[in-house]
Amino acid sequence: MTLPFRWIFTGIVLGASFLIFAANAIGQIQVVAASTEEPSFSAPVETLAPPGESTESAPSAESAPAESAPTAQEEAKSSGDGNCEVSPRFPEAVYRWCDLITRYANENGLDPDLVAALIVQESGGKPDAYSRSGAVGLMQVMPRDGIAASFRCVNGPCFASRPSMAELYDPEFNIRYGTRMLAGLISKRGSVRDGLMAYGPMNVGYSYADKVLAIYERFRD
Repeated sequence: MTLPFRWIFTGIVLGASFLIFAANAIGQIQVVAASTEEPSFSAPVETLAPPGESTESAPSAESAPAESAPTAQEEAKSSGDGNCEVSPRFPEAVYRWCDLITRYANENGLDPDLVAALIVQESGGKPDAYSRSGAVGLMQVMPRDGIAASFRCVNGPCFASRPSMAELYDPEFNIRYGTRMLAGLISKRGSVRDGLMAYGPMNVGYSYADKVLAIYERFRD
């Protein structure tokens, strides 16, 4: 039996409408499914800087240029320390003991620059200096103990009346004792050169004294 044309046309229209409705419903379901997915943590996260700030990383402490620390001479100059009478031309390792050198040099009637020159020659400014002969500290004073205890004189150990190594490793004690000893030798021998010769190693003549005096002339004001 042949269906009327209008029924066929109505069926086609209804079928097309159903297909369009079904397609829209499927699309909405996909959109909802996509919005409920968990975010991926493998993707890079962009960091936003606060308003007015750049997202560029700031230079690290390692890459930033370091400011040079002031030298002992510069610190003394900026502070205007009136207790320092050592020439700033001396090496920093020695100049850093300026206040102690000045104090005890003045107490014993010595030029602070002369004491500083002796320290340059003896230890280079190292308070823990220890020589092969057993001398200790900044001014390399022979103690009563250690290697120095093996030195014998007519009446027994040559340095029995000297301080201990522990005492002489203290910078202030060493400078106080050394300047007093040097001043006594200069007074006893009658001149700075002869006093320095007696202070230095035995059997070297004036070579030690002349080295100290050359340093003194080089660095003093």
